[in-house]
Amino acid sequence: MIPRIPHNDFGVLTPPALGAWQPTLTVTVVIPAHDRQETLDLTLAALSAQSYPEHLLDVIVVDDGSSTPLRVPALAPAKTKLISSPPGGWGRAWAVQAGLDAAAGQVVFVLDADMVPHRRHVEAQLRWHHLAPYVVALGWIDFTASDALPSPEQVREAVESGAEHALFPLALERHDWAEKIILDHDGLRGAPSSLATRIHVGATVSYPAALLRSIGGMDTSLVLAEDTELGYRLTQAGAVFVPDPESRAWHVGLPTAMRDFAALKRYNDPYVADRVPYRRYLRTDPGRQWLVPYVDAVVPPGSYEDVRATVDALLASSIPDAGVTITGPWQSLTGDRRSPLRDPDLDLRLIHATFEHDPRVRLESGPVTNGAPFRLQVPPGWVVSTDTLERLIEHMEEHDSGALRIALEETGQGVAVARLDRTAALSRAALVAAPDDDEEDLIDALFGVEWVDGETWGFTRRPAVYPPRKKRISEVARITAAHEKEIALYRKRVAALRAELGQLKREAGKNSRDAARWREKAEAWRREAVRLTREQNRTVLKRAVRRVRNLAFPDS
Repeated sequence: MIPRIPHNDFGVLTPPALGAWQPTLTVTVVIPAHDRQETLDLTLAALSAQSYPEHLLDVIVVDDGSSTPLRVPALAPAKTKLISSPPGGWGRAWAVQAGLDAAAGQVVFVLDADMVPHRRHVEAQLRWHHLAPYVVALGWIDFTASDALPSPEQVREAVESGAEHALFPLALERHDWAEKIILDHDGLRGAPSSLATRIHVGATVSYPAALLRSIGGMDTSLVLAEDTELGYRLTQAGAVFVPDPESRAWHVGLPTAMRDFAALKRYNDPYVADRVPYRRYLRTDPGRQWLVPYVDAVVPPGSYEDVRATVDALLASSIPDAGVTITGPWQSLTGDRRSPLRDPDLDLRLIHATFEHDPRVRLESGPVTNGAPFRLQVPPGWVVSTDTLERLIEHMEEHDSGALRIALEETGQGVAVARLDRTAALSRAALVAAPDDDEEDLIDALFGVEWVDGETWGFTRRPAVYPPRKKRISEVARITAAHEKEIALYRKRVAALRAELGQLKREAGKNSRDAARWREKAEAWRREAVRLTREQNRTVLKRAVRRVRNLAFPDS
């Protein structure tokens, strides 16, 4: 029986102690490389001294158009081969895909050509793959602080003897953001689905080969951000991410993300925004359309009016990146001669004509996944309010739940239900299901299923007449209504002018009173000035008379 891991809680698994178990799975290590011969030699030397059984391990080095063709050095695992990237593309994703296509191992282990793994690096990750076939295991990276490199022989000796920690001086820089997510969520066991995917870093990571191939492998249209995009698709496929601190490796120097983060982010953001709906902060532009929608609403066939009402409401959602899939036997709509008004497929044909050219709507013969992390199924004839989808998904994200079942109404056949599913929960249930398992019970055990009331969340029946018709009014009524609007406008303007006039009058009266007070003050100041002048003149005159007397009669 396949182990059933709830959410990302891999704590239900018990990995064996390193060196105390017997591996059986074959693993292919894929190393994409471009002009990295010097560090590639160290990577292969370290791989040649791994604790994982040599007969279960092979290595494929993919030369991604190096200016000087790469070579396999003397110190390398016995089953190492070198291939070139095929024509038609370039970049890391293209090279990894070439390695995946050539890989024979049950597990594909991707390792960059500037990594020097410790002795038990491969073994630590592979023990998880022996426990569950949908685990993605990740290594723990230390960065070197010097450009000085040991020789391949020194690396081989250190790895064999368990002295790898002394190979390089340790840099202060770390993957702080990833390690914080891991440590804040109990080693990632408590991380919600939309967060666990973020720590997927491709420098050292291993995948079940079947799972990786089932989702199409790498997105070879990308030359950067391929790890982020792949991590998102693995989440939707039901994968569980397991970072293992005992799977340690050196990274020679600092990666681009640490050396030039701003430039890398500027480049990656448009590509990530188009492909990873979880990054909501990158999808703030109103009216935009994206490659991968946030939610895909599936509407089964019904009457033209019912389907149109439901789809119209969904397209008016406050979530701008919602897509709609209408399922139906579209292949039956041939161009053969028919009675247009008595066509047995008339409703289907009208639905097709209504939405055929709307890029947000897909017409499919059956449910087809488009990579959206949420999937809503709603019966035709039911409409949602503008914020229904947004509130439902926020509720699911808050609880990291797997599904909501929305009770709409009781019918003669039972209860009409809409359902909102987390794609990752559906995929996980399919991965672990036994033949006699009930899907609903599995989703509940893995992620949780909650029932809610449709009316509370904004589900209602469509109007009796759809699309609603506006009442036609006579020309006289139209002109009268226009005149009434114009008269009301003039009345508002007259009222505003009257208010303005009253304000001016009040200001004028106040100004008049102020002017009178200033005149009274000015007159009082003038009188005081005259009085002071007269007193000053009398004083001066008395002093002059006294001076003349003193001069004329000095002895008096």
